[in-house]
Amino acid sequence: MILYIHGFASSGLGAKAQTVREYFAEEAFAPSLSYVPDLAMDTLIQIAEQAARDGEPLHLIGSSLGGFYALYLAERFGLRAVLVNPSTRPWETLAAHTGEGTNYYDGARFEWTPQHVESLRRYRLSTLSHPEKILLMLQTGDEVLDYRIALQELKGTRTILEEGGDHSFRDFSRHLPHIEAFFKGSASP
Repeated sequence: MILYIHGFASSGLGAKAQTVREYFAEEAFAPSLSYVPDLAMDTLIQIAEQAARDGEPLHLIGSSLGGFYALYLAERFGLRAVLVNPSTRPWETLAAHTGEGTNYYDGARFEWTPQHVESLRRYRLSTLSHPEKILLMLQTGDEVLDYRIALQELKGTRTILEEGGDHSFRDFSRHLPHIEAFFKGSASP
């Protein structure tokens, strides 16, 4: 199974999720997660645990906040993960967004609280046991997150660093064959 994990205020029906579904077909699963971090993580852990019980290989693709979640799951369950312009310190970057929020995909309103922000710290990793299981994809033109932070914090991972682009990771679809090869254990893209 390829589990796509969307970012903050996004949806499992967003553009990258759809692209992953189209490319990986029946293998892809992209749920719409709660904006509440503990509920989102509980859902993701349940999916990972069920895949393990079923003996089904599980690979992760996480974007932005979804990259932060994917990193935690990869470490906890020993999985391969692709992190697309990931947030590595969401308790810092999302602190400025407290108050009423709007889902980018469907316009649903939600309340993002300081407690939600603080709860993200529980999923912070102090070390990365298997950096070879992580593929980091960054574009320097990310207008939301400073790519240099992820580059520094995730040293030792396989990395694709592209000049320009934006937070959505322009032309993401052209990397899907590399992602597929990474999941199969091929050499670095």
